Amino acid sequence: MPRLRDGVIKRGGSWSYVIRVPNHATGVSKPRWVGGFETEEDAKAARDEARVRARRGAYVNRSTSTVADYLAEWVEAHASTVKPKTLAGYRHDIDHYIVPRIGRMRLQALRPAVISKLYRDLAEHVGCDGRPLSAWTVSHVHRTLRKALADAVDVEQLLAANPAARSKRPRGHNAEPVQVWTVDQLATFLAAARSHRLHAFYRLAASSGARRGELLYLRWRAVDLDAAEVSFGGSTAVVRGRRVEGTTKGGRSRVVSIDSETVEILRAHQRQQAEERQAAGSAWADNDGLVFTTRWGESLYPDTVTALMTKLISTYNKSVGVDAEALPHARLHDLRHLHATTLLLARVPVHVVAARLGHADPAVTLRVYSHVLREHALDVGDVFALAVKAAVSKSVSKRAEQRR
Repeated sequence: MPRLRDGVIKRGGSWSYVIRVPNHATGVSKPRWVGGFETEEDAKAARDEARVRARRGAYVNRSTSTVADYLAEWVEAHASTVKPKTLAGYRHDIDHYIVPRIGRMRLQALRPAVISKLYRDLAEHVGCDGRPLSAWTVSHVHRTLRKALADAVDVEQLLAANPAARSKRPRGHNAEPVQVWTVDQLATFLAAARSHRLHAFYRLAASSGARRGELLYLRWRAVDLDAAEVSFGGSTAVVRGRRVEGTTKGGRSRVVSIDSETVEILRAHQRQQAEERQAAGSAWADNDGLVFTTRWGESLYPDTVTALMTKLISTYNKSVGVDAEALPHARLHDLRHLHATTLLLARVPVHVVAARLGHADPAVTLRVYSHVLREHALDVGDVFALAVKAAVSKSVSKRAEQRR
């Protein structure tokens, strides 16, 4: 019969090891057998690693669960704890990008190099219609996988460490600096949109920095025109063709001050909505006081305001003469970026800008708009020098007066 030597034994055609794993809550240790190693050296190496983890309280039981099996259980466990749109994003990444490529692998066999290769393949070869995926999509896949595997470590205790956290994405897949309109271009757009019934939507988007979903969720009871303040406490999205409402992206409500001109534009929009409601009569939809609706009081779908902005830009460009400067294409979300960029360049403190944008941590604002702050920092040396020069000049003048 084969003999157990220092926790290692050959059984059949493969090698196994056994270690004792203590339960730190009860103080009782139990044996754990792990087999399937091709050589004695492999079994000993795995035994030594397992012993170290056991002493640290980080030992994980051997599991035959595949990546696909684990992710299926993980996404179902999150079905009731995350927003519908977030859950839909998880499922899309898992079903379209992760499982087709590494789903059959054993979960505990995942290594950073395997995940790094997944990202390279997605970025270079496998996208919609065979085209490479965008940098944003690869980053989204990374965030989904990193979150799922973090739970495999911290919650399910199936992994000792998160391989996605140590993986590498292809170069060029870091967030690129945000390019936005100038303030003059924004003014041109808002002037062109003034005749449209949803002009107030774009004005508030630009002057508050709110997200699209937050604006479409907004109710009149959250708008205090006398105090010139708007409270953003929820968000709207579309999941599988159905409009859904939930909390803001960060899960927190916030109050944002607005300027007097935006207040007057919202007052005019409120009067216009009242007229539309009267004209619609019994056909007016019960919308719980939504600020932005269709002419019949129905809630707006997010894609509606996005497509409308593109249409308004195109209409303006067609209407101006050949000598006039056309408006470059911009996304609705770029109004949020323009709001943040303008405030940062005006030397508004980063934590104040973060609060207006709904960022829980100013570090997020710093990361997204680091290029703005770098440009802003270029003249800091001159600012300091001018301040010192002024102080020196004042000191010299003071001493000259004292001598007189």
